[in-house]
Amino acid sequence: MQSNKFFESSIARTKITSAKVKSKELFIGYFLGPFLALLSNAIFGAYLNRYYSDVIGWTDTTRFGIFSAVIPVTSVIFVILGNLLVGRLIDRTRTSQGKARPYMLLSAPLLVIAISFLFLTPTSLSPMVQMIWIGVSYNLYYAVAFPFFYTAHSSMVGLSTRNSDDRGKLATFSNASGVAAIGIGGSILVPIFLQGFLFVSHNGVIDRVASYNNWRIMMIALCVVTFLAILLEYFFTRERITEENVKLAITEEKISMKKQIAGCISNTYWWLIIAYFLLFQFGGMVKNGSMSYYSRWMFDSVTDEGSAGVAMGALGLIGGIPTAVGMLLAWPIAHKLGKRNAVLIGMIISVIGGLVSFIDVNSIVVVSAGLILKGIGSIPAMYVTLAILSDVLDHLEAKNGFRSDGFTMSVYGAIMVGLMGLGSGVINALLTASGYDPTAAVQSDSVQGVLAFAFLGFELICYAGIILLMLFLNVEKYVEADQKKIVESQKERVLSSGGEWIDPEERLRLEEEEAEREAETLKEKKKSSKNKKN
Repeated sequence: MQSNKFFESSIARTKITSAKVKSKELFIGYFLGPFLALLSNAIFGAYLNRYYSDVIGWTDTTRFGIFSAVIPVTSVIFVILGNLLVGRLIDRTRTSQGKARPYMLLSAPLLVIAISFLFLTPTSLSPMVQMIWIGVSYNLYYAVAFPFFYTAHSSMVGLSTRNSDDRGKLATFSNASGVAAIGIGGSILVPIFLQGFLFVSHNGVIDRVASYNNWRIMMIALCVVTFLAILLEYFFTRERITEENVKLAITEEKISMKKQIAGCISNTYWWLIIAYFLLFQFGGMVKNGSMSYYSRWMFDSVTDEGSAGVAMGALGLIGGIPTAVGMLLAWPIAHKLGKRNAVLIGMIISVIGGLVSFIDVNSIVVVSAGLILKGIGSIPAMYVTLAILSDVLDHLEAKNGFRSDGFTMSVYGAIMVGLMGLGSGVINALLTASGYDPTAAVQSDSVQGVLAFAFLGFELICYAGIILLMLFLNVEKYVEADQKKIVESQKERVLSSGGEWIDPEERLRLEEEEAEREAETLKEKKKSSKNKKN
């Protein structure tokens, strides 16, 4: 994509021209765009597995065997490979619009195609044909289309700016978009308003034909929203760090994948932050994937899909309120305590909240109380960890002399996406082994035990592991020294190539003045054009 002239043209140019991060970039590029773009994936995280099990019937062992447990797990291999490929493409790409954003734009049509195929399974054909269709469409979405978007999207905070405070704000808004997508899309919007539409039931039994047709209507809406949302994020973000070497006329060395991997895996902090994301995402995927099952079968007051949707929406809203408020509190807390300490203390509170829910797993009041406490504790983890990851990437750059965004974000993307499949596989294996029957009026004790473990227990174990990791993730103490070393390296490379060195603060001031002049010139042109028409 280095020679692709499209990204050098005015039509592909970012709408963000300021050298500093401003409100338009924050609210549109890092919240609104990503929130709407991630909405479909959040709904899939909560409902795709249930769509397959209750509408398509893939937990029916007489028709599909162990397919429901095997395909999400084996697909993780393709998801990892897909993310590594995109990460490598990002590393090898240089355009005036950055190295990650071009692939974000490319993901828009790919995701429309992939989402369509997910919900066009030919139910009138044999189970074998259906299994092949599901396997191919599942991997088209999770191993191809979504990695193009998510790896690029996840890279934006680290590539946006070196200013620590601005980076913290961007990380907060970026993480808030994902949290809002899961909370509103997967836990509130669909459960309260659409669950009865997407899972049509008569006398407590799913009408598979009507539900299948309604999911196809939902598919069209998700395709439109996702496509337009990706355009919003693309045009209202900017890769300032990628632009540095271009503006400084520094010729970048082509770093081999082997060298980049070696630079990452030799660093303890890299392993710690990757392990954190693995545990946090795995726990969340199993919890979110089992939430609709838990809401439907664990509470005595729930008797049909309508009341199950209300219960799920209530759990999502109750657990999501602290998280939503936390968007305003996360960075002040992290600024006062330090990012690592804020996450550590928060995880301890979350573990206590998880234990509270186990006092009575069949009481929506008790479970909700535990979820509120867990939500409060998880605030720093949800909002500031991308900033910690950016600190780790800067530390690696200072230590190795080159950036490792491509490989690291491909691993990050593989974790975020791949664990969704692994989580679904775990849930399906547990449901199948315990005798889950979607046509039954009541589930057995073994099924209810499995649901309690999946929705409440699994994430609790993962959070306990994160507490141990955070004790050692003290990369923040190197931030100032790392930034100084990076600037010194840039200065040395500029001077050795015969260029003129300008201090970062002065360069930022000059860029800001240039952006203001360009904005004023554009304003005058528009005013002049308007006067001519009049």
